[in-house]
Amino acid sequence: MATPSGERRDDLLASLETAGRASSAATVMFHTTLAALQGLSATEEKALDLLQRDGPLSAGDLAKRAGLAPASVTALVDRLEAKGYARRVPHPSDRRSVLVEIDNERVLATIGPLFADWFASLDELYAGYTDDQLEVILDFLTEAATRQQAATAKLTERFG
Repeated sequence: MATPSGERRDDLLASLETAGRASSAATVMFHTTLAALQGLSATEEKALDLLQRDGPLSAGDLAKRAGLAPASVTALVDRLEAKGYARRVPHPSDRRSVLVEIDNERVLATIGPLFADWFASLDELYAGYTDDQLEVILDFLTEAATRQQAATAKLTERFG
């Protein structure tokens, strides 16, 4: 029989799972809607996000960071180029390879404003937490993202 503290932890873990699933669904729906408003797929929109944060990247590096098969990334980059959001450029130190970079001005001008309400809402939410609480939240989100990226990579290796 579980102790009262064990029951509380079980309840908290169950609530965390439910909240995590709700957060995941809300995130997917938000980015799907945001992407559709720009004529993009959710994968294309998230690839732009990765390239904005980490790029320019080789197609192979983009595949690793996104957890996608390399062949999928080639088609993805082709679509982003055709839509005017990204371009292939020569690698500055390896003349045999190319990097994918985004048109940052276009991304910021077209997609950036769609985040304004969401970011303002987050600022209100953050204001209710202490710096110590924000550090715990940051640690959790960072570690959860790392673990989810690893799970994505495993799925891609196994089934992609």
